[in-house]
Amino acid sequence: MKKLFALIAVFGMLSFGASVVAFAQEQDTTQAATEQAATDSVTQAQAQSSDLTADPVEQAAAKAESGKSLHSMLKQYFIQGGPSFMAFVLIALILGLALAIERVLYLNLATTNTKKLLANVEEALDNGGVEAAKEVCRNTRGPVASIFYQGLDRFDEGIDVVEKSIVSYGGVQAGLLEKGLSWIALFIALAPMLGFMGTVIGMISAFDAIQVAGDISPSLVAGGIKVALITTVTGLIVAIILQIFYNYCVAKIDSIINSMEDASISLLDLLVKHNLKK
Repeated sequence: MKKLFALIAVFGMLSFGASVVAFAQEQDTTQAATEQAATDSVTQAQAQSSDLTADPVEQAAAKAESGKSLHSMLKQYFIQGGPSFMAFVLIALILGLALAIERVLYLNLATTNTKKLLANVEEALDNGGVEAAKEVCRNTRGPVASIFYQGLDRFDEGIDVVEKSIVSYGGVQAGLLEKGLSWIALFIALAPMLGFMGTVIGMISAFDAIQVAGDISPSLVAGGIKVALITTVTGLIVAIILQIFYNYCVAKIDSIINSMEDASISLLDLLVKHNLKK
């Protein structure tokens, strides 16, 4: 799982680096594109003046096709929001998603069919004794099987020792299930905070521009506020995405822990019955 998390994080960082390079290249070509767009607009104006009988529907369709794609709009918003703060929010998203995906995979692999496992352990106890039951647990993945193995390994020491061993090792397995959730919660709280900080700094820059201009222009104020709020929106979106993964992981952990507790009680009952048959 650690290797998987590292691969996901490295892939995300490489993607982020490639995006930043693309953004830089786009900024470098903005002026040239603007000049070309001005030339094209003049040409289009001449063409439109020479063809006044064009269909308005076709003109609207052509204008819609010339609109920006979603990817280009995201890149534009990233640049407008300020790469310095947007980069930190994006890093929080990448790291948070890497941790969340690692936890989701781990928790799904840790899920065990406890009823089937109990049936196999009971059958092994009846046919081959404790060693056969331990072999069944050894060949089954998941925290429930690990707890069963720890309890069966101390069967010779008495039921009380088995119960204490199950309780102690159950706490260890619960800690392993909850590993990494605190970091996901950190990124959930950190992403909107970074967005708010970018917004505050953007508002300060907007008021500085107003002070320099000496006049409150509606376009100047609206443009500054729009750019400042982009970081807040991005931070909130990141927090919402990570919160969904976090809640899923918490619900999955609660389900696994409940299964562990219920299965542990059933195992103790099986061991008591097996002990009475001896």
